[in-house]
Amino acid sequence: DAAEKIEDLTTKTEELTAMGPKLNTKLKNLESDQEELAEATAIREKQLAEFNAEEKDSLEAISALKAAITVLSKHHGGAFLQGAHSSMASVAMTLQRQMQQHAPLLKGIITPSQRKAVAAFIQAPQDYFDAKPTFKQSYAPQSGEIFGILRQMLETFEANLAQSQKEENENQKTYEELKAAKEAEIAAGQEQIDKKTAELADTDEKNAQAKEDIEDTKKSLAADEEFLMMLKEKCSMTDKEWEERQKTRQLEMEAVSKALAVLSGDDAHDLFTRTFNPALMQTEVAIASKKREQASNLLSRAAKRLNSPRLSALAYRVRLDAFTRVKKAIDDMIAQLLKEKADEIKHK
Repeated sequence: DAAEKIEDLTTKTEELTAMGPKLNTKLKNLESDQEELAEATAIREKQLAEFNAEEKDSLEAISALKAAITVLSKHHGGAFLQGAHSSMASVAMTLQRQMQQHAPLLKGIITPSQRKAVAAFIQAPQDYFDAKPTFKQSYAPQSGEIFGILRQMLETFEANLAQSQKEENENQKTYEELKAAKEAEIAAGQEQIDKKTAELADTDEKNAQAKEDIEDTKKSLAADEEFLMMLKEKCSMTDKEWEERQKTRQLEMEAVSKALAVLSGDDAHDLFTRTFNPALMQTEVAIASKKREQASNLLSRAAKRLNSPRLSALAYRVRLDAFTRVKKAIDDMIAQLLKEKADEIKHK
């Protein structure tokens, strides 16, 4: 019915209205995934930039150490070559620069005694390869120790570079996996949003139609309720009128029956059926007239009380017509009243 339809439509509008916030939630989730991917990308770019700078510095340091080792190996063992002094100065500068730039990395790698040897070498690199050792030289570290320190630094830098490259590969792999997962989530989220956006557009139209249907149904329900109230009132009036008609008809039948009883009394019946006796003619006429008048008055009073034209007409005929015609009219009226009663009961 209308009430159930209104309830169903109201539930439907609530469900349709709830789709908007759900779509907003999906949009926020998509934005969150995009922000997380952007943040991860920024972190990765920073990591890569730091690695590239560190790798470049490590490669330069390794190259410089390899060059220094090559120079030093040519003079290792005491051999003195042309230009050895300038070559040793270059090795000393490389050693000093790398120890300063990579002090944190070399901490714990170069021992205190090695640091003293390096310091002495940096101060007088040429003294290590003079043909005739001086008094000062006799206390200085041998070139082999410097050669060993250079190789130790080279191995440390190469190991550190290999570890950094390994970490970089792991970071790149982790980022690519995260990126692939986030891009899949974003793609799926975007697909859902596109679908939900289309559904929402259709939903808005359905929601508007449902709300309009609710208003129309409420109006229809109000009209139906008003009609039902009028119908109940009319039925109540009809029932009351029916009862009144039944009551009136019953009273009419009772009045007609009483009138018939008056007319059908022994005196009246003898008057109408017996052979006329001239000696009793005047008395009998008076009796008959009195009976007719009684019956007619009875019907007239009932007609007035019940406002019944049929009883009024019958009262008039009783006063004027012959007994057989009067009796037939009364019988006909009783039959008519019974028929009307049966018909009304049948169609009620």
